[in-house]
Amino acid sequence: MTTDPVKLTADLIRCPSVTPAEGGALVLLEALLNDAGFDCVRVDRGGVANLFARWGPKGHARTFGFNGHTDVVPPGDEAAWAHGPFAAVEADGVLYGRGATDMKSGVAAFAAAAVDFVRDTPPDGAVVLTITGDEEGDAVDGTTALLDWMAEQGEAMSVCLVGEPTCPDVMGEMIKIGRRGSMSAWFTVTGVQGHSAYPHRAKNPLPAIARLMDRLASRRLDEGTDHFDASTLAVVTIDTGNPATNVIPGQCSGAVNIRFNDLHTGESLTSWLRQEAEEAGSAFGVGIDMRVKVSGEAFLTPPGPLSELVSQAVEAATGVVPALSTTGGTSDARFIKAHCPVVEFGLVGRTMHQVDECVPVAQIDQLKAVYTRILADYFA
Repeated sequence: MTTDPVKLTADLIRCPSVTPAEGGALVLLEALLNDAGFDCVRVDRGGVANLFARWGPKGHARTFGFNGHTDVVPPGDEAAWAHGPFAAVEADGVLYGRGATDMKSGVAAFAAAAVDFVRDTPPDGAVVLTITGDEEGDAVDGTTALLDWMAEQGEAMSVCLVGEPTCPDVMGEMIKIGRRGSMSAWFTVTGVQGHSAYPHRAKNPLPAIARLMDRLASRRLDEGTDHFDASTLAVVTIDTGNPATNVIPGQCSGAVNIRFNDLHTGESLTSWLRQEAEEAGSAFGVGIDMRVKVSGEAFLTPPGPLSELVSQAVEAATGVVPALSTTGGTSDARFIKAHCPVVEFGLVGRTMHQVDECVPVAQIDQLKAVYTRILADYFA
């Protein structure tokens, strides 16, 4: 008897697990994995539900790990959906629902692959699944909580595959071997409010924020590397909240978002931003306060045994030779990279977070086949 990843995906979609709600998704998975002989532990923290599951001996030198999340973004206007976002309707070979692509299908595929693999060909080693309910949220008490708990308990993965959607258009076309770093910076410029007819009696903060944003946006951070595109900085907002044309505002603000490669760190970029803010503030005689949030540092798993293992399995199951990429946003791989080598492979992600999010059911079966081949080759 094999585990049907399509049915499991549908069952997971029917769990309304909008971050941080568990919605029954991890309860369902825990029951499935317990029945297959996995040792399961709920590692909940900060109101977030997380699941750790291991088949095989603790601390084995060959422990293959999968990571994923069952939480989803809100559905938005449910009336705009052709099918209910949590109905898991299958029509014309396509499964619809929130999380169909990102990433309940990925979790279902690796859970089904792991369950069938350990039942049919028990390996000399261990298989670990770490599944969180906090990837789409702040990601403070999700995969990080699992990794903290694993360190305390002496649990470890030798390598890990994250099942996020990685393919832009064609199933099998891309494996992620790293991710750019991401950070945001908010600037508040404080001057002195006054009448626009008497600008000498005021200190206008707007020229300072305009100068600062222009200097930041005009700076070319780098030319890219062998594995990363050039880093980018985007000005995302400039706000004054001033509806009057005869008033110089006393305060304004602006924000930028930076996606950076491994030529930089959050610390080095923060230092540069602070220097630019100080220079702009000094030039116009205003104060500029800065707040920074680094969502993740850039990282790279250099091409090698793990990426080769995954590439061969992808080509065997899909007939497509995947490219090794570091494009896209952040994922929980940014936390796992400090624990063990990690890569990502999953479905085509074109509909993730959209109304009528959906996935061809054939892709879910293909994904299970890829993960099964990876396990077989890893433990061969």
